[in-house]
Amino acid sequence: QVQVVESGGGLVQAGGSLRLSCAASGRIFSIYVMGWYRQAPGKQRELVATITSSDSTNYADSVKGRFHISRDNAKNTVYLQMNSLKPEDTAVYCCNVYDPLGAIDYWGQGTQVTVSS
Repeated sequence: QVQVVESGGGLVQAGGSLRLSCAASGRIFSIYVMGWYRQAPGKQRELVATITSSDSTNYADSVKGRFHISRDNAKNTVYLQMNSLKPEDTAVYCCNVYDPLGAIDYWGQGTQVTVSS
């Protein structure tokens, strides 16, 4: 079993920055893909960014150039540095750990990010 815990959300003004962290514990393997998804009120959950064990990254078009995802395999932790935040970035951000061998998703509870205009 894998446990996933996010931290770092909060309220920030437009143009500001926040850094989210996600720590995974339990039976973790470095091959797992880690990433961030978000869900705004009344909208479907969408991918923000993912990172593989070899540091290959993928970003949603809406955050390219503003957000940066990174991971520390020794700590089983993934980070999301969010810069130049916009009100439309307001959402609950959830960390995802994906086991590609078992095709299993593990999710955190989510952390609220609110960007005021």
